[in-house]
Amino acid sequence: MNASPDKTLMAQALEVQKKAYAPYSKFKVGSVVTLANGKSYAGCNVENACYSVGICAERTTITKAVSEEGPGIKITSVVIATTSSPPSAPCGLCRQMINEFAAPNCRIILVNPTGEVAEFSHQELLPHSFGPASMGVKTSTP
Repeated sequence: MNASPDKTLMAQALEVQKKAYAPYSKFKVGSVVTLANGKSYAGCNVENACYSVGICAERTTITKAVSEEGPGIKITSVVIATTSSPPSAPCGLCRQMINEFAAPNCRIILVNPTGEVAEFSHQELLPHSFGPASMGVKTSTP
């Protein structure tokens, strides 16, 4: 991808990562999504003793954006902060959630506190995806 990752968004993802509730896995994740309208939303993972009740940072962040902006959002980038080296990519559920609202050429930027950065398009992380078009639903592009 050609555009350089936004250092402010990376710093915001690393900061919100500290707020994650991860007493079981100890794997704290922060996420920042940027929408086509220029607004950004941040969130973190929230675990639960009943593991399936927990929610990943990426899905928290996207849910937050939808609840504030409505269902027509288009995500232009997602910055994901993890402590792993190299920085971890989103899980399958999160890739699917990103795909649901991704604008064309949506960037996924992975960072960690040591400064490692990796960048992908959402199509690279979820090729041959199942999305709105698979259900015959047309979505607007930004």
